[in-house]
Amino acid sequence: MNDLPHLGPRIRRWRKKRGLTQAQMARELAISPSYLNHIEKGQRPLTVPILLKLSETYSLDLSQLADSDDLRLVAELREVLGDRLFTASDAAGADLDALVGRFPEIARALTTLYRQYRSSSERTAVLAERLSDGEEVWGPDALRLPSEDVTEFIQVSRNHFPALETAAEDLWTRGELETSTLFSQLSAYLLANHGLRVEVTRPTELPGAARRLDRGKGVLRISQALSEHSRRFQLAYQIALLEHADLLVELAQADCLTTDEARALARVALANYFAGAVLMPYEKFIGEGRDVRWDVELLEHNFGAGFEQVCHRMTTLRRKGDEGPPFHFLRVDVAGNISKRYAGSGIRFARYGGACPRWNVHSAFMTPGMISRQVSRMTDGRTYFCIARTVRKAGGGYHVPQSRLAIGLGVDIQYAREMVYSDGVELDNAETAVPVGISCRLCERLDCRQRAFPPVHHRYKVDENVRGLSFYYEPEDGESD
Repeated sequence: MNDLPHLGPRIRRWRKKRGLTQAQMARELAISPSYLNHIEKGQRPLTVPILLKLSETYSLDLSQLADSDDLRLVAELREVLGDRLFTASDAAGADLDALVGRFPEIARALTTLYRQYRSSSERTAVLAERLSDGEEVWGPDALRLPSEDVTEFIQVSRNHFPALETAAEDLWTRGELETSTLFSQLSAYLLANHGLRVEVTRPTELPGAARRLDRGKGVLRISQALSEHSRRFQLAYQIALLEHADLLVELAQADCLTTDEARALARVALANYFAGAVLMPYEKFIGEGRDVRWDVELLEHNFGAGFEQVCHRMTTLRRKGDEGPPFHFLRVDVAGNISKRYAGSGIRFARYGGACPRWNVHSAFMTPGMISRQVSRMTDGRTYFCIARTVRKAGGGYHVPQSRLAIGLGVDIQYAREMVYSDGVELDNAETAVPVGISCRLCERLDCRQRAFPPVHHRYKVDENVRGLSFYYEPEDGESD
């Protein structure tokens, strides 16, 4: 390969992030500023000799130019173009890397336009249904999902907030906290510093709530139905609201949080982040995580936390110079709805429509409470090591329904040996990997027995005399079902 024409705009972003002027960089690369200007605009190729000079001068490797934001944008754009709306065109087969590399603003505009289209379509459908039923119709933004904005906010922030880590560490120092007595210590801290008395209350006396603050009476009520680790978490969450409200507001001013509801939900997520950092302090947690090779259940015991709390905390370990493995995380219910997702490993999750049923996070419901392991090979060729287990959300009595969710956690295959769960798994054996897609519309594996929809480029070929592995699979001559 003699040139890398689509990396120019990424070079420009990389240069600006490091505070280099165009003239300074051109001088250090021994090229003219105008030539560098043409490279950054994508008008001249980034040749291999110049790339080598970049590597020598700035210790830069090609992977640093593969901006994670660009990769997410390419994935989202590919999913957008996989919509049936574009079936008649070959848009999904376009060079999306080139589009995002050269014109990222246009690519973002396309995804934003598609989100607005989806939102408008859904609003129109619900509006028609409500009108036909004679129901009251809400405002035009009633179906906006602020949770999607918050997911994007967490992804862009790499799920790491140094200011909140510092605040949690400061609380540990000032409160002289210990894991074994954390609930009583946080209760005493709230009383001494905020005049709040903590009461663990019967669920019947706190209907529909896990925590309720009564400022007038100076009481913070915690539901008795909560587990011990959830009670500690709720106390730490309340401290975040009481002591770091300004910080939460400041962090929630990100551009991707476009509505008041999204910013409010982001503040809740950030307070949850603080609570997790209090239960599992960064340095101690990452040290013990490495020692036990990220054995989630051992970390549960060591920190008095829940399975989901530990898994979520593992995704936040991105402190510069002391990073943990880049984990991805997702939470699904029995209907397959994804209520939480974070793609720290680089894996792509379906943003529109259902996810692939071959993922072990779905089959985890068949073996409640047991950890399942899977080597997942995606359609882009990347392979991930994934674990999954169900968790149960407590109800509060016989008449209060309980919910069971599945938690998925994983890493790129190169980090799999750092996890104890990889012991005994043939990570290098391609035949043991389970083929997994982002969604049916974006997966080209026609021989999948669990396919629900055809891939974007596949046209229906209906032969009533032939039944393939799926409705969209056309067997070769002589091949039987």
